Amino acid sequence: MGDSAPVITIDPMRLRDLPDIMKLEKLSFTIPWSRQAFYSELLENERAYYLVAKCAQRAVGYIGIWLLVGEGHITNVAVHPDFRRQGIGRRLLQSIQELALARNTQRLTLEVRRSNLVAQHLYKQMGYVSVGIRPGYYQDNNEDAIIMWKTIAGGA
Repeated sequence: MGDSAPVITIDPMRLRDLPDIMKLEKLSFTIPWSRQAFYSELLENERAYYLVAKCAQRAVGYIGIWLLVGEGHITNVAVHPDFRRQGIGRRLLQSIQELALARNTQRLTLEVRRSNLVAQHLYKQMGYVSVGIRPGYYQDNNEDAIIMWKTIAGGA
């Protein structure tokens, strides 16, 4: 049979996913979000939506978005290092876009590190356009963020 791609499902993030998400945070970010930050997002922020990519019931990626008056701000995207370059990030972005469209969102935005060329390439492939810079945005090393936008409904 040979090697086959793992089966990946995309589901709403639940509190039970947090142990895996916290491991993923530490592997993906120099300043990971705290468990409390995720509790707050999942339980208290009515504008926040989070999806998780799972392989055999284990969270291997996630994406979050805040929906505000027709716009969505993607907060975080992360994929476990062992599962990168398998299309999971693309699927998460597509899934969050579908969720946003279903909630009457017209535009999406995100920030990406100037040095993260892999992510920038994916975002550009998915229709995001660079529109500006947030100088010194990232606290760990004062790196600039590139601001990207994508129109998903309602024209230009």
